[in-house]
Amino acid sequence: MRLLIVLLTAVLMLFQYDFWFGKNGYFDYQHAAEDIAVKKAQNTKLSQRNQLIMAEIKDLKEGVNAIQERARQQYEMIKPNETFYRIVKENKQ
Repeated sequence: MRLLIVLLTAVLMLFQYDFWFGKNGYFDYQHAAEDIAVKKAQNTKLSQRNQLIMAEIKDLKEGVNAIQERARQQYEMIKPNETFYRIVKENKQ
């Protein structure tokens, strides 16, 4: 009887070892979950950046005002006695 209890305890410990430390075990699962959270955050940032770039491309294709605004901001092409105001339209989708 004592041998049976020791044998069953050893089998239980073997299964527990595989669960915690084995391939696709609990710690691997935790590491994968953290990686997924990081990748989702990166995807959100990239998606927002892509939306800004697409809006800028659309604006550049539509008119000369965007090109003039961009030149004024990036290359500081504001006249000496001029005040530059940027008016942003609401995006209705």
